[in-house]
Amino acid sequence: MSVTAARGFTAAGVAAGIKENGDRDLALVVNHGPEGAAAGVFTSNRVQAAPVQWSRRALADGRIRAVVLNSGGANACTGPQGHQDTYSTAGEAAGLLGLDPGDVAVCSTGLIGVPLPMDRLLAGVRGAAALLSGYGGGDAALAVMTTDTVPKTAAVTRGGWTVGGMAKGAGMLAPGLATMLVVLTTDAAVDSAALDMALRDATRRTFDRIDSDGCMSTNDTVLLLGSGASGITPDKAEFAEAVRTVCDDLAR
Repeated sequence: MSVTAARGFTAAGVAAGIKENGDRDLALVVNHGPEGAAAGVFTSNRVQAAPVQWSRRALADGRIRAVVLNSGGANACTGPQGHQDTYSTAGEAAGLLGLDPGDVAVCSTGLIGVPLPMDRLLAGVRGAAALLSGYGGGDAALAVMTTDTVPKTAAVTRGGWTVGGMAKGAGMLAPGLATMLVVLTTDAAVDSAALDMALRDATRRTFDRIDSDGCMSTNDTVLLLGSGASGITPDKAEFAEAVRTVCDDLAR
């Protein structure tokens, strides 16, 4: 019932010291499968946080191998330093995982306008990389919580392949998926175009319908990563239904 439910994925969640209360605040999700296809949907706010801008560019080729997520700071409205901090985060993870920085998406949530404590954050990335496992999805979900009361995870299995996911979502919840960080994973053998089609359909039917106070976040991000580890290419309609089911569960 998490991002590691699908084969080919590991995850971890650690307390890096970004949050003053000592709770877990940094998560890492990694795709080790034969495929690195990915898709993403981002905020439509004219003001977009540095991690959103970075991840949007990273996804331009339809590939992402890892996602670093932190809570306790949005890294939004932080100027040039915020962009450098995002690059440093992706670069740190990439170096540890043997990837290019452009293969790493970055997601942040928390207070706007406050620089991240990068020494703690980068140490957290190193700590999370050392703890990656197929059982780390629960800890990763805990690490993206802010005002959530419980971690949000979900998964469905259909005919030998799985879609799993985790979400952070509380406070401002719309229109247009405000203050949502979601990572979805699948071991279905699906290319980036099919991932994108299924994700956009699911987002439109689920997260975009949530409404709280009419605000829009600078950091909204929903990612879908495909490992291809099952070796099964499902019917497009069946795959879209599975993604939609997981998103609907996470949006509740």
